[in-house]
Amino acid sequence: MVECLKRAVWMTAVTCLLICLAGCSGNLDTAPETRAAFDATSKLRLEGGASMQETKTSDYTVDTPIEDVIRDPAFGEYGRLIFPVDAGYYSGDTLGDLRLTWYNNISPDKTVEIANYMKDHAAAGDVIFYDIYTDEEKAADPAKEDTGLFFFKGTPGEKFAVCNAGGGFAYVGAMQDSFPHALELSKQGYNAFALIYRPGAQTACEDLARAISFVFENAEELEVDTDSYSLWGGSAGARMAAWLGSYGPADFGGAELPQPGAVIMQYTGHSDYTEYDPPTFACVGENDGIANWRTMEQRLNRMAKLGIDTEFHHYPELSHGFGIGTDTAADGWVEEAIAFWEKQMK
Repeated sequence: MVECLKRAVWMTAVTCLLICLAGCSGNLDTAPETRAAFDATSKLRLEGGASMQETKTSDYTVDTPIEDVIRDPAFGEYGRLIFPVDAGYYSGDTLGDLRLTWYNNISPDKTVEIANYMKDHAAAGDVIFYDIYTDEEKAADPAKEDTGLFFFKGTPGEKFAVCNAGGGFAYVGAMQDSFPHALELSKQGYNAFALIYRPGAQTACEDLARAISFVFENAEELEVDTDSYSLWGGSAGARMAAWLGSYGPADFGGAELPQPGAVIMQYTGHSDYTEYDPPTFACVGENDGIANWRTMEQRLNRMAKLGIDTEFHHYPELSHGFGIGTDTAADGWVEEAIAFWEKQMK
């Protein structure tokens, strides 16, 4: 497994080099023996809380400066994690102008919708962000300061998904590659988390393992069903989802937990798999210069021959990093992926 990750890091680094050249926050303890009870107010919000109609305060537009969102008091110190911590990987001064390295088809309207969703819920007192590491762990490893889970709450008691953005293991492109997915999942009633992780294949997988363990440990307080959970990811995030699906959280320092009910992958050249892999859905654009669609197809075909349930889609004229694919040939793929996941629940 370590050798696989070493090869993946090397391949990712080469790919990235070629491309360059051509809120309110929650802090549930992560260990069961030290976990504290929810603050009464936060728990009330999770169980229903104030009406969003009464507390709606959204005021962001396509002309809102990105810095205004990052520094909005509604988000506290975690506003800085909504966009890449390393500002060198994004450009544009406003929400409407946002551009992310290696990503395409970014919808300004969706960016604004996500930012307003976060502010509305934060202003209503909802917990929208959770630390996955303790203060002691972050003090011992400052890089863990830049990690956590943004929570897009669905129906209380419904199943959960963890969405993992790509970014070449150099940064986390959440605004295109995990926030939109998590928001759409929550609209369908599912409880969705978007992971902000440390760069690097190994550390990213360790953070995902910790995140999954955190959700299981705090399932009652979070009001989620842990049975048949799903892992979603695009690009580097798809590799993370696949590795955790193949080998499990325990292999990356997490708890001994069941494998996911489904893995949902987008645009990655990941080819590693095992005969015990969970059901896998994958999609990619035919004009993707980073992840060849035939590589993804071949992986799923080989898995299918082992009796693993798979579903694969490729879309004409689409490049890398199309996200949820609004107004593109991939429009509607999220609903298909959800249907694939739901099939595994039966």
